[in-house]
Parts: sequence; structure tokens; C-alpha cells
Amino acid sequence: MAAGPPGPDERAGFPLAAPAPGQGAGWAKLAAAVRAEVPPGEIETIYLFPPIKRQGREWGTAVVTRRSASPEGRLRVYTAQYMLIVRGKERGQAKMDVREVALSPAEVLAQVMQATVDRGGETVPPLELGPGVWYDG
Repeated sequence: MAAGPPGPDERAGFPLAAPAPGQGAGWAKLAAAVRAEVPPGEIETIYLFPPIKRQGREWGTAVVTRRSASPEGRLRVYTAQYMLIVRGKERGQAKMDVREVALSPAEVLAQVMQATVDRGGETVPPLELGPGVWYDG
């Protein structure tokens, strides 16, 4: 049976019972790691993939785009990932990874985001949000 659109209990793969997309301990730590690499005022878009929870750990991935100085209006693209221990003696410990991975036109990035979903077997694309999801202003 094919999966349909998100039901009333989830929004783009993010359960409504959980914090809002991009919110929670793991995302907060990831936002701080991204801030260390990318000034929030230069962020164009944050694409959030639904987090995965297994065996007392949570993994989250975001793709962050940053305005560049290129005359073509290309975006600098970063992947940002976290792994947060949510159960056990090491609860609260986390690992972050933020890397610049590309310089891309915005139109191409939208195609890449959809292709990532298609290849991964997901039913919904990542949630596309502005920098306000993590930062004020």
C-alpha cells in the first residue's frame, strides 16, 4: 500500500507530538555548530530532513544554503549533521559535523533535494525553512 500525504499526526515526516521541526536538543546543538561556520545573517535556506531515532540515539541532517559573493548568485551549500544520545549514562552527549560541500545555483539545489528523497526512498522532501527556525532576526 502506497504512503499518502502526511496525516494529522505528522507534518512532512516530523511527528506533531515531538517539538516543532528543527527544535529540540539535537537541533539546538546543531544550530550552534552551524553558527560557528556560517553567520546566520548570510543563511538563505535551511532544509531539514526528519530525524531518525534508534537504539537510544537520534540522528538529524540539515542542508544549509548561504549567499555567496559570486556574480551568478550561486549559493554555498553546507551539510550539517548531528548524533545525539537520548538514553543511557551518556545521555545528552552529541557529535556534530558541518561541512561546506558545494557552490550551486538555487534551481539546481531544489532538484538535488528532490533527487535525494527519490534515491533514499523517502515519501516527502526535506522541510524548507528560513534561518528563523534557529536564529532570531
